[in-house]
Amino acid sequence: MITVEKLSRRYGDVTVVDDVSFEVRPGRTTGFVGANGAGKTTTMRMIMGVLSASAGEVRWKGEPITADVRRSFGYMPEERGLYPRMNLVDQLVYFARLHGLDPRDARSRVDELLEHFDLTDRGSDLLDTLSLGNQQRVQIAASLVHRPTALVLDEPFSGLDPLAVDSMVDLLQQEAADLPLLFSSHQLDLVERLCDDLVILAGGRVVAAGPVDELRDRGAVRYRVVMDGADAAWLRDLRGVRTLDVDGEEALVELDGLKPAELTRAAFERGPVVEVARMHQPLSDIFRESVR
Repeated sequence: MITVEKLSRRYGDVTVVDDVSFEVRPGRTTGFVGANGAGKTTTMRMIMGVLSASAGEVRWKGEPITADVRRSFGYMPEERGLYPRMNLVDQLVYFARLHGLDPRDARSRVDELLEHFDLTDRGSDLLDTLSLGNQQRVQIAASLVHRPTALVLDEPFSGLDPLAVDSMVDLLQQEAADLPLLFSSHQLDLVERLCDDLVILAGGRVVAAGPVDELRDRGAVRYRVVMDGADAAWLRDLRGVRTLDVDGEEALVELDGLKPAELTRAAFERGPVVEVARMHQPLSDIFRESVR
């Protein structure tokens, strides 16, 4: 487990990361979100030792993290770190060798990753002849080539088309199923789809953190009501609810004093009911409320 404890980073009188603490647990994907300038990349750089902390520390399995442990991590930086005039196979084998793989194992591992990303036929191509999406795939392959003990990925899905995203997700689920995985993203739909835990930064501070399901439950309780052949507009006049949207037979409401059983009973009194179901709060709403 990666434990971030009271990390801060200052540049003169300006504090860009302020007393940040959270955990990245094994076998769970942790999303790291925040507006531009919130401090995500700076925090990830401190986790990886690329940038020193002004205060606080990073721990691995309860102990202060070391350079050797960091070398076992897979890291994808915000600025891509590949060689544009080197072919894919040679540079991925080079990265694998830097991590201690022997030549045969390094080549086998590279072939495996290129096949997964459908890049086998491009192995002898120079990196800068690839599309930006394919360059992104190679960058991810470089972070995985040594079979890391943890993954720290800064905007790994940026520039990928939906098919490439699916391929990336499949690979991460295979490679990192039991690993601590931290990734930052502005794509909240992907965070919602992939993450078990969430950390939200604003102004360099953690404003919300925890399992996604728990964060969703902190907000107002929402229900979708679907009538069978009856207009749902009557919900606008029901005390104890706030109507967010009505579209014919369907309505979305927030409970404001009314109990779920009372809402269900009121619906059945109005006519045949198709559904009265609790709705999870979208991560986009959680994010807006947290950083507001």
